[in-house]
Amino acid sequence: MNTLRTQLQHFLGIERETVSGAEKLVSTLGGVLSIVLVVAIGYKVLGNTGAVLIIPSMGASAVLLFAVPHGRLSQPWSVFGGHLVSAIVGVACYQLVPEPFLAAGLAVGLAIGAMHLLSCIHPPGGATALAAVISGPAIHALGYGYVFMPTLFNATVMLTVAIFFNGVFPWRRYPASTMRFTDMPRAGHSRMARLLDKHNIERALGDMDLIVDIATEDLQRLFALTLEHAEKQHVTPGQIRLGHYYTNGKHGADWSVRLIINESISPDPEKHMLTYRVAEGRGVRSTNSCTRVEFAQWAARRVFPNWAPVRSASSEQAQ
Repeated sequence: MNTLRTQLQHFLGIERETVSGAEKLVSTLGGVLSIVLVVAIGYKVLGNTGAVLIIPSMGASAVLLFAVPHGRLSQPWSVFGGHLVSAIVGVACYQLVPEPFLAAGLAVGLAIGAMHLLSCIHPPGGATALAAVISGPAIHALGYGYVFMPTLFNATVMLTVAIFFNGVFPWRRYPASTMRFTDMPRAGHSRMARLLDKHNIERALGDMDLIVDIATEDLQRLFALTLEHAEKQHVTPGQIRLGHYYTNGKHGADWSVRLIINESISPDPEKHMLTYRVAEGRGVRSTNSCTRVEFAQWAARRVFPNWAPVRSASSEQAQ
């Protein structure tokens, strides 16, 4: 029975859920807030214009922006560019292809091709293109105005909400490029960086001819953490260094990053004191102290600020 259940789960693509409860709640609230604001602002700007107030594809965009904000398909260019090019393609197909069935198919297919060419694949873009063909007279009457209002208007509101809403939660800042800390050192000379070089990952994806909804940088982090868990590495008291950043590795609101800003050496190693400042997460900018042993018990791993300068191979090896 267990084998049958496992095979069924594999067939259906059901994987073990690893997302925290806090993350699920934030995703839900983000989806609610974004659509409420899109509709409310649209009503305020456009008035009660019925079908042209919001296009249904924005519901799908909300899923990506708030459930997987760090995904490759959720980034600003994917959202904005994907809806833009898809709307243009959809309107063109409706106006140039008299057969509605063919126009609908061409709208979605050509939108996919255009998004590929412009590196802005955003799945809801297919719905945006299709809506331009099948949504009826209210949308058809807009012509290419559909590209700007409601499509780009909706997308702009969605992106604005995503930036500000996700930015409230340090562990899920949006866009992904605004994340302040990473598990990978920026130096290109450390052993981990050489093993998980970005270009090698991109080449591997090219070999597989595969598009995945995760940024290359997040793949690096995923592989680095996988190796760390596989080797059962932990931060030991002797590994903690002044000026380094460490995280507790927890999820959601419990996630935190601390910077070691001072240390006091004692003849008794167990009484070595560290002073740290919370750099990200709960209690940000507050300062406290504890023993080196206590800090090691809290720390899961070292992290690296994204603004740090590239360091030489010799400096990495020295640490």
